[in-house]
Amino acid sequence: MTDSVTPQPVADSDRIHTLDVLRGAAVLGILAVNAVAFALPMAAEMAPEQSPFPLVGASAVAKWVVETFFHQKFVTLFSMLFGVSIWLVGGNGQEPSRERVLRRRLMWLAAFGLIHGLAFWYGDILLLYAWAGVFVMLMRRMEARPLILIGVGATLALATLQAAVVWGAASGFSPLQEEANTSDAVAASIAAYRSGWPGALIENLKSWAFLQSASLMAYVFATIPLMMLGLGLFKTGFFHGRIPTWVYLSLIGAGGAVLTLLGVLEWLNLVQGRELGGWNEVVASYPLIITLAYASLLILLTTRGVGWLRRLLAPVGRMAFTNYLTQTLIMTTLFYMPWGPRLMGQVDYPGQWAVVIAVWALQLVWSPLWLAHFRMGPLEWLWRSLSYGRRLPLRRQS
Repeated sequence: MTDSVTPQPVADSDRIHTLDVLRGAAVLGILAVNAVAFALPMAAEMAPEQSPFPLVGASAVAKWVVETFFHQKFVTLFSMLFGVSIWLVGGNGQEPSRERVLRRRLMWLAAFGLIHGLAFWYGDILLLYAWAGVFVMLMRRMEARPLILIGVGATLALATLQAAVVWGAASGFSPLQEEANTSDAVAASIAAYRSGWPGALIENLKSWAFLQSASLMAYVFATIPLMMLGLGLFKTGFFHGRIPTWVYLSLIGAGGAVLTLLGVLEWLNLVQGRELGGWNEVVASYPLIITLAYASLLILLTTRGVGWLRRLLAPVGRMAFTNYLTQTLIMTTLFYMPWGPRLMGQVDYPGQWAVVIAVWALQLVWSPLWLAHFRMGPLEWLWRSLSYGRRLPLRRQS
């Protein structure tokens, strides 16, 4: 049985270019945070004090940049945009053919996520998105207002819970304050990753089982509201640049204030080594405010004639799926795949930034070059063909 809907390539004139720009910024920003999870074992990421690289000097500044400007901000944006994609693919749920395509799309995303997580990198987010998407697809008929209210309300409630937990831990009111010394475990994990493919695979599988269990049972409750919020904002015209300018400017102002406060607190904690009683972690628990400021700024710049920004980021965003998985291939090749130099545990935080910037440059260059000859990224084409159940055209017609 075939679907009655016929997939058509989206013409450049019909694309929502702000979404492409935001996706591009999100997928590049995510790499800045993920780099440490590629370069060091999960134990060192969860307990930075056990990292082989002390947070002093340039290493502290490099970590400060990640924690202030990137951590949780761009994955929050990516989650919101995934909620939009559920609407763009499946519509309002009244077309059975599009409903089937959406279900298959999520099913194949889960399959990609399993392959990505089990064979390459434990930090995969695709499986979580497929799982969360199953719930969000049931809500896409909702009006913008309830989607936004539930999305914002649930996100801020969870953020406040997180803030209370981290403040309690820092203040001695939580068992989370007690941390086992994991320096030996970190060293053993680095040695296993560098020992060859079997050792690296086992370490990755152990981390994947731990993280994905938490992801599918806990993180999903934070991801669903973000997807709902993204969908609600899309229905209002927020991502199109259609709401009043003062709203965007207000969001930029609020996010800028929180970002400034976070930057000061993280500098005092990471660079100057001051004990702040967990207040830096409390402020960091509210990335949504900063994310909305980032999105508002990018939307205003894109819709107010800043053409270079669209030319720079939109191609990366149109190939976000390919670029996300390509980042994994590059980073795992560098840090622990058997065909690479196996640099796990050997590259400090400034060195990780050098790798991130090099990958950014590569993807900013190769994305427009690819799209000059093809309609979509190679993995977008594969995913879409599997979703529609037929081989779709890839090469552009002359």
